[in-house]
Amino acid sequence: MTAKRYFTVQEANALVPELESLLRELQGMKREIQRRHQQLQEAKLQFAGNVSASGDAFFAEEAELEFLLFSANSLLGQIQGTGVEIKDIDTGLCDFYALRGGEEVLLCWRLGEAEIRYWHGLYEGFIGRRPIDF
Repeated sequence: MTAKRYFTVQEANALVPELESLLRELQGMKREIQRRHQQLQEAKLQFAGNVSASGDAFFAEEAELEFLLFSANSLLGQIQGTGVEIKDIDTGLCDFYALRGGEEVLLCWRLGEAEIRYWHGLYEGFIGRRPIDF
């Protein structure tokens, strides 16, 4: 496990443009994985009794799906390696550890926001977001 990184508001905001790009890529991968998984499950149901006719096709699809999962996990690891915590891929909700008057808090950012303008306590979550005053 990596040591926890604390961000200043400026340091966290400097990551926003790259983070936005990476999150959009991750969201696209997630949609593609879900789509392919659904198609694979439907195809398997159609060929349920005919294993010999479908084995090779399923193997190729499963291998491609596995590669997509590996790629998505790699991208997720790349983002988390910066110290950013992804709370929700679909909404692009992320937290950055910070210190406010010596107290550990989370800077909160969501995809589509131009910059980080909110923070919340460790256990308050998105609903507890407050404007940054430090």
